Amino acid sequence: MKDKYHYLLSLKLLEFEIRELTAFSKQYGDCFELLKDRLDYLCQFMINHDNLERWSQWGNHIEIVEYAEKVREASIQALCDMEKYQAQHTCERASDISDYLDILAGAVNEEMKNHNIDSNSKVLFIGSGAFPTTALTIARETSAQVVCLDIDPEAIEWSEQVAAASGLSGHISFTNKKVQELPFTIEATHIIIASLVKNKLEVLEELRQHMNPFAKVIVRYGNGLKSIFNYPLEEDVAHDWVHHKMDDKQNLYDTLVLEKR
Repeated sequence: MKDKYHYLLSLKLLEFEIRELTAFSKQYGDCFELLKDRLDYLCQFMINHDNLERWSQWGNHIEIVEYAEKVREASIQALCDMEKYQAQHTCERASDISDYLDILAGAVNEEMKNHNIDSNSKVLFIGSGAFPTTALTIARETSAQVVCLDIDPEAIEWSEQVAAASGLSGHISFTNKKVQELPFTIEATHIIIASLVKNKLEVLEELRQHMNPFAKVIVRYGNGLKSIFNYPLEEDVAHDWVHHKMDDKQNLYDTLVLEKR
């Protein structure tokens, strides 16, 4: 039982530190470096073998569930703020964008290969955020047409500036429309739902009614301990979709690939 409360304390401390550093960062931009370090630690925490073992033992206890949710809300807010800071910083130093995307290209290229995304693809990215690294890299590496959707108008403004600074405006566009209001939804060959999209089931239902019947839907999510940095997908969607799971214990999120029945 002592181990449970040690685990609970770890979650409480994470939530406290992330919230405090997020507040500090709004007052003094250099604190974003400290916040990034804490989020990096959080990423390692949630894929650590010992922590996963503790979650399997205590993860259904109400106190653990409560603080896991608090950590998630704190970390997602922190990430959204940090993306906006990163977008501003990158736009001020546009020469850095190409180097940054070079670093990401390896991981994203593997993902594009797995999902058959190429120059003929039309990609809709839901929940793209202020610094849409995956979308930018897809546009640069494949020249595919990419449309990014986010409900935060400020995130849309920053992502447009990042795309312009990176010279990708011709391949990538941004909107805060709903999927059913977007003509591109029926054209998309691939639809990516970000792990930070909360209402995944609602979005999937809207897509099912309005998407290209041959499109792939790529859902990023995090159940269990990964839910401290990702919104989960805990309901079974097998009755509505043909699905293929791509779980990786060392990845920061899991992936479910869906196609219409």
